[in-house]
Amino acid sequence: MKDIFFCPEESNFYSNCLENLVLRNCKKSESVVEFGSGDGTPVINSLLRNKFDGVIHGFELNTSAWKAANLTIDEYNLAHKYIINNSCLFKSSKPKAKYLVANPPYLPAPDADIYMPLLFGGIDGATVTNDLLSLGYENVLVLISSFSNPKSTIEQAKENGYCVNNFVVLPLKFGYYSSEPKVKKHIEELRKHSMAFYSNEYYFLAGVLFNKCQNNPIDLSKELTQVMTSL
Repeated sequence: MKDIFFCPEESNFYSNCLENLVLRNCKKSESVVEFGSGDGTPVINSLLRNKFDGVIHGFELNTSAWKAANLTIDEYNLAHKYIINNSCLFKSSKPKAKYLVANPPYLPAPDADIYMPLLFGGIDGATVTNDLLSLGYENVLVLISSFSNPKSTIEQAKENGYCVNNFVVLPLKFGYYSSEPKVKKHIEELRKHSMAFYSNEYYFLAGVLFNKCQNNPIDLSKELTQVMTSL
């Protein structure tokens, strides 16, 4: 469906990041908050493959995606582990959780008049991601695109007291949404100002786990910056 985000490669990557960087580290019944659940596929696949016994509270504005997600959640009897609200996390009373996870909207464009407006990540593509890093959660897993001003996100994380604990990188080809002429042209402009990094038809998507620095001596910020700006 055109009104629901569809990119199997990206969804699978997000699912793998969730498993390897979050769910496997949850030793007891942890609570996880998810921003932008979409049709729920990444989390549902992760839950079916793992013995996670906590609860994931999702927030999704797209009503079509929210309905699709709930149908699948019911089909797999996961309603006790995955609860999605058809509302905005930023406008909610912030749920307590050990982890905040998201594959946030990261498409840069002059405005939100694009194929799928809910994928608009602000002028430089990093606005929503950077806002998520200001919510104060102890651990944050987000997907960051190399064409969405990744340096600003790493800086924003530092300013908010986060270190990069771990990251995984996937080379991705520009897809249906990022190849929209208006979006692609804007990304080309960002590259001229060292705010977007890509090579021909490829860009990097990184699954990044940020921790509050006082809780973790590891900081891979420099390594992540080098990778994300290497194209």
